[in-house]
Amino acid sequence: MPPKEDWEKCDVKKRSELFLAVKLSTDFPISRNTALDENDIALLKTYGQGPYAKELKKTDSDIKDIQKRINEKIGVKESDTGLAPPNLWDIPADKQRMQEEQPLQVARCTKIIQAGENEDSKYIINVKQIAKFVVALGDRVSPTDIEEGMRVGVDRNKYQIQIPLPPKIDPSVTMMQVEEKPDVTYSDVGGCKEQIEKLREVVELPLLQPERFVSLGIDPPKGVLLYGPPGTGKTLCARAVANRTDATFIRVIGSELVQKYVGEGARMVRELFEMARTKKACIIFFDEVDAIGGARYDDGAGGDNEVQRTMLELINQLDGFDPRGNIKVLMATNR
Repeated sequence: MPPKEDWEKCDVKKRSELFLAVKLSTDFPISRNTALDENDIALLKTYGQGPYAKELKKTDSDIKDIQKRINEKIGVKESDTGLAPPNLWDIPADKQRMQEEQPLQVARCTKIIQAGENEDSKYIINVKQIAKFVVALGDRVSPTDIEEGMRVGVDRNKYQIQIPLPPKIDPSVTMMQVEEKPDVTYSDVGGCKEQIEKLREVVELPLLQPERFVSLGIDPPKGVLLYGPPGTGKTLCARAVANRTDATFIRVIGSELVQKYVGEGARMVRELFEMARTKKACIIFFDEVDAIGGARYDDGAGGDNEVQRTMLELINQLDGFDPRGNIKVLMATNR
């Protein structure tokens, strides 16, 4: 360091050069800001604190405020019932439309009778508590829209099929569908590298790249059984698989299929797979499947017989005559 007199005589530029020379001559390194690498960013994202967390949070808040003000300007109000405000109702027009449109009867198409080249196909429908009829299609329905076993809407005069209907599914089964993707990725699962590779090969690749299996001429496996002690990452791996694919994810807890009434558990399993067949691709995850997946036996106990019926229906859906389509099944058990 120069003497005090020389230091005071130096100008600002000279002082900065002297200070830098003294700084570089010391053993302490100059502290500099270093960029975050991928591991640092991944760690911050795990705790919800990414490098742009504050800016993104502020932007989301501004978007919500602007959307709220727009809705107030145009008179849109949130409603739990899904109905428009009463001041927007047009009851006379609704009554006139109800008189013009004839109500339909719910039926089930039991069989399709294929016709010749110049003739239209016929359909055998079963109208509950009335009779069976051989009918044709309406003007607004295509033959490709109707399949055997499907629920349809028919008019009350000629019983022609006017509209295909979705399958009737228990609301408790519909609620098992997971709407939002889990935020778990494969990097969040530690110590299961081999298991994750097998899961990706069995579940993820057939859904994302099915042409590979077609070119090889092999059928991919239809499901995976995850077993191990509690806390080893079985459910975590299933959530990571759901995050990687665009397939519908259905999570079922084994105890939910154990019902009090006879046949209820088996019916829920059937409706569960019916709902899965309506999706383009679907993953069904049975957690704690040992609640219904015990060994086969018959000791005469009524409650155990009901569990057996549920298990047999599940086995029938997994390896029965009905095609499963693009449905993957994951099961997890502690046994």
